[in-house]
Amino acid sequence: MSEPVYVGIDVAKRTFEVATTGQAQTFSLGNDEAGHAQLCQLLAPLSPRLVLLEATGGYEQDLALALSAAGLRVSVINPRQARDFARCMGKLAKTDRIDTQALRGFAALLDAQGHEPRMLADEQQRELTALVVRRRQLVAMLVAERQRLALAHHADLAALLTSVKGVGPTTASTLLAQLPELGQLNRKQITSLVGLAPINRDSGTLRGQRHIFGGRADVRRVLFVAALVGTRFNRVLKAFYARLLAAGKPKKVALLACMHKLLVILNAIARTKSPWRNELAEAV
Repeated sequence: MSEPVYVGIDVAKRTFEVATTGQAQTFSLGNDEAGHAQLCQLLAPLSPRLVLLEATGGYEQDLALALSAAGLRVSVINPRQARDFARCMGKLAKTDRIDTQALRGFAALLDAQGHEPRMLADEQQRELTALVVRRRQLVAMLVAERQRLALAHHADLAALLTSVKGVGPTTASTLLAQLPELGQLNRKQITSLVGLAPINRDSGTLRGQRHIFGGRADVRRVLFVAALVGTRFNRVLKAFYARLLAAGKPKKVALLACMHKLLVILNAIARTKSPWRNELAEAV
């Protein structure tokens, strides 16, 4: 009784490599209509038990359909299955010839286990599958583009915020991460949100005192450092701080007022998408 014939085919975009039982050497043909017809003519007399291909992004579809139309038993498998089988057989290197021979050996194993090839999709189903795959690709591209635009927006806004002397990368990144409302609210709303809007505390013997509390502590911490640096190196904040001290305000109160003013300035910059200008800062 003659030995059963098994065929392994490694498909690429322009060519495919073929290994058959009883042949030590593999051979290559063009992955086009002429190459498909030539392979069908070569395999038909051999009556192979199973012809095995691995899915390669759709390059295998026309060949698999041509083989099936010629009356050959064809199966298309997941590339991971083929790689796992090759590793189990000790084939760690990867070439077209090795991959093809591994597919031939895997075909024999699958047939011995009673593997039944899955019915190949008809033309309409293949078109529908292609549309579904393309939609998935377009959705992934859309998500990637939205993320890229968001990153670009953050980068542009960070550059605007750091145009203010005293505001460094840490302050800018904290504002972007923990104060996304920056530029979207008015000055009263943004300072209240952060916890820099003075609140009345008239109770009992306490009259006329104003305090800040609540809000976003992490944002206040970086604004404190930025304002402290600004009172030394930022012309507008330095002059504002000096005026408050000259008016008899305690240093702590004066510094909190500088934090308030700095936040209002940054909010205006984010809203107008304009970098720091002394005249703009003095007007807020």
